[in-house]
Amino acid sequence: AAALVRHVREHCPRLRCDGLMTIGALDYSPSPECLRRMVECRHAVEEELGLERDSLELSMGMSSDYESAIRLGSTSVRVGSTIFGSRATKVA
Repeated sequence: AAALVRHVREHCPRLRCDGLMTIGALDYSPSPECLRRMVECRHAVEEELGLERDSLELSMGMSSDYESAIRLGSTSVRVGSTIFGSRATKVA
């Protein structure tokens, strides 16, 4: 992840990488492992790039797990299905 963030920052002047984003697994545990790993990934990227700790945004958490994501430090959550309902399944 650090190599990608470094590449964007050094070679893509029209892009800005302000943080990392993940969609958690559907394990619905109070503290999902994939969200904890994303927090660790953010800290590893910040350390490798010499950034201040917690300076990168962390977008994780959706309608089903946003509370866990917020507890773990998410700075952005996506709760569209809570507001608008589930999407209809596409028929092929």
